[in-house]
Amino acid sequence: MQFGINAPFRGPLATPEAIKKIAQSAEKLGYGYIIVSDHIVVPRKIDSPYPYSESGAFTWLDSGGSGSMEQFTLLTWLAALTSRIRLLSSVAVIPHRNPLVLAKSIATMDVLSAGRMTIGCGAGWMREEFEALGLPPFEARGRVTNEYIEAMKVFWTQDNPRYEGEFVKFDNIDTAPKPVQKPHPPIWIGGESLTALRRVVAMGDGWYPLGKNPNFPLDSVASYRVRVDKLRELAEQAGRDPSAIDLAYNCTFHDEVAQQHKDGGRLSLTGTPEQRAGDIQAFAEIGTRTMIVNVVSNDLQEMLDRMEAFATDVMPLL
Repeated sequence: MQFGINAPFRGPLATPEAIKKIAQSAEKLGYGYIIVSDHIVVPRKIDSPYPYSESGAFTWLDSGGSGSMEQFTLLTWLAALTSRIRLLSSVAVIPHRNPLVLAKSIATMDVLSAGRMTIGCGAGWMREEFEALGLPPFEARGRVTNEYIEAMKVFWTQDNPRYEGEFVKFDNIDTAPKPVQKPHPPIWIGGESLTALRRVVAMGDGWYPLGKNPNFPLDSVASYRVRVDKLRELAEQAGRDPSAIDLAYNCTFHDEVAQQHKDGGRLSLTGTPEQRAGDIQAFAEIGTRTMIVNVVSNDLQEMLDRMEAFATDVMPLL
């Protein structure tokens, strides 16, 4: 099991000094991943329901404002600040960027980081952001995502790449440099829905859900196991080896203080080091190989302390 943390990309810790300290401390403490989320512009009025809150309200607006650094620019800077830790887009909203520009950016980052990129991919949820960016229709975002991922794979792997789809077409182009990782950086598909699981099977190297989606709750070992079983069933139906699909998990609700699950009992990944280590072991037995733990704070020292406490109190128990 490898663990990862969030890099600040908005709020009071989104400064060069704080980000550098957090990234280099994470690497020194033995974390395997550092992640960056993705929003380019956030409209001041949002009617689209946010999938990761019970109310549907976009919680960013209550926790540090909606301004944020650009995801791939920050990931590139993190690559320069570190030498071992892997860099994860968590997740990149694939329709937000021209797929050729995105593929070139990712390939360049993979070269400069000596093969440390992992690409978390999502289709997006905020209609207003799509409209502000002048993107293909929001209703088509699933088809756009699938096509852009396919096109990027062609871009990365073929010497004379050619692609003709509904939303992207290219031919007679040189796409060097190719990524260091072969055939390309790992593609982890985010999302918890049946559509997301099918996308994992069709084009993903891994599944990367958030544990806290009220529509598809994965906040217990039991509920997570049910969804993994469904993913493996879909893989078998498609003729794909289920064991070839990596399992990663973003535990946004990780906490050092025990929390109560809404259905009763203790919420997984909260409580004492021994309790959290036991939960992590249960996820590992299902096949999870990477877990992102929430140690975020708007106070730099508090975040550093939380990072160190997990690394020294929980990791050695596993």
